[in-house]
Amino acid sequence: MAAKPEGTPIWADAMFSDIEGAKNFYGDVLGWTFGESSSEYGNYTQAYANEKAAAAVVPPMPGQEGQSQWCLYFATSDAAATATRIRENGGEILMEPMAVGDFGSMCLAREPGGAVFGLWQPGTHEGFEAPMEEPGAYCWGEVFTRERDKPDTFFPAVFGYGAKQMEDDAVDFRIYSIGEDMVLGRMVMTDEFPPEVPSYINVYFTVENCDDAVARATKQGAVLRFGPMTSPFGRFAALSDPQGANFSVIDVTTTEGEMPKTTDVP
Repeated sequence: MAAKPEGTPIWADAMFSDIEGAKNFYGDVLGWTFGESSSEYGNYTQAYANEKAAAAVVPPMPGQEGQSQWCLYFATSDAAATATRIRENGGEILMEPMAVGDFGSMCLAREPGGAVFGLWQPGTHEGFEAPMEEPGAYCWGEVFTRERDKPDTFFPAVFGYGAKQMEDDAVDFRIYSIGEDMVLGRMVMTDEFPPEVPSYINVYFTVENCDDAVARATKQGAVLRFGPMTSPFGRFAALSDPQGANFSVIDVTTTEGEMPKTTDVP
């Protein structure tokens, strides 16, 4: 597999105090199956969509119990060098680059607006295997922020992204890209978000039918935050799982309306 360009979303995982509960929930909602827990790596448990690596769940580190959240990792060919750029551009390193056996090297960071993300320098583990259109696969990510200027300056500086601003008076939305490929969105949080909700990166997973996935999720105790609604990109909904981790589901085959116009950002 060819190396993914610097800054491409490459992997996602989440901490859960109740790993079995998380496996039951996401297995039902997204159709995931799970590999064996790796005790050597903190009981890290990989999830599969149609037998292809899709994400992972892991118990919380000491002191972080009850703080379930999804973390999106970006590809890097040199985690240490990217960590340096993160610091130089006002970001914070939460976990220094470290080797994970021969799988690769990881790093955890926080951008100046407060959203936490990871870096992944692939070794034998090359990240997502499931294609975005596969039910259960990672599909998209968006930085939810109240301070747009911070991520808008930070992410292009660190990863060399281009940017386009969506022409829509109703939302303040920007798309970061690598060449012609859209890789990440940035959404300014509206008043619908309680003030105590910090900036975060929302991950989207593909589903065959958004409404059915939402029904399965809420039956299992998830909270519906937004939607379902149909857009030019697909029919989607935002949820919080029973342990509090935010995520979204999207059916990319059900679309409505014309693609929004965008303006290149210098």
